[in-house]
Amino acid sequence: MAKNSLSSSVVSADWLLEHADAENIVILDASWFMPGSGRDARAEWVSERIPGAVFFDFDKEICDKDSSLPHMLPGAEQFASQVSELGISNKDTIVVYDSHGLFSSPRVWWMFKVMGHDKVAVLDGGLPAWKASGGSLESGVVTEAPEIGQFSAQFRSEWVIDAQTLMGKLADPQVVVLDARPAARFYAQQPEPREGIRSGHMPNAKSLPFGQLVKDNRLVSQSILKQRFDAISEHDQQLIFSCGSGVTACILALAADVAGRKNLTVYDGSWTEWGAGMKYPVVS
Repeated sequence: MAKNSLSSSVVSADWLLEHADAENIVILDASWFMPGSGRDARAEWVSERIPGAVFFDFDKEICDKDSSLPHMLPGAEQFASQVSELGISNKDTIVVYDSHGLFSSPRVWWMFKVMGHDKVAVLDGGLPAWKASGGSLESGVVTEAPEIGQFSAQFRSEWVIDAQTLMGKLADPQVVVLDARPAARFYAQQPEPREGIRSGHMPNAKSLPFGQLVKDNRLVSQSILKQRFDAISEHDQQLIFSCGSGVTACILALAADVAGRKNLTVYDGSWTEWGAGMKYPVVS
């Protein structure tokens, strides 16, 4: 086995401590905060990061800037160009982390999966786990531009779905839609945080709040993940993940991957698109 090869879609802080300086390892900081939080992810990266970590801005930069929806997946050509500018090539093994522990980093893991790159993993426990394991930190503005990488994207359409296509799958017995939002929002017991978005859920969708798959900012054990998914779906069904704006849905996708599920899809527009207006059916 190659020194920096991945055996899972998550790696531990101890693994990263051992491999951080290995050839072709790229570390990405994918921290993101909900609008209104008062926190600036890029500023925090400047003040404190894993040494050599590159900031990956999926919210404002590496996204479809023509979409009215937040941080939508960009096209393959744009993704390849911007990722190359960050110094990333297809030969690289990518480790993604965030400052929460396990929150927004799975979004970037999923983006690379969509774009055909399998050598990507999430740092389980993120920056807090790195610190707890004795990992060093660096700070300061990076003034030197990275050497341009050579990344070619191979778009995998099975990893992502749009609203209209999803509409046609809601009654398909081979499909299970899993909603990562808190149960109170799923059952319309609590209003949506975004103004003008209806409460409730899609017909036939099932509630799987992402917090049920995370404990102490890490994924729960693989055996518990298997139990969670086995309780609400058959092993060969397609799992389609949704949430508020396409971020925590990717936690479910990552957890399902770790649990051994293969047919995984993220609804990128998620509830911000589905719950807006009256175009798509909503139940409570």
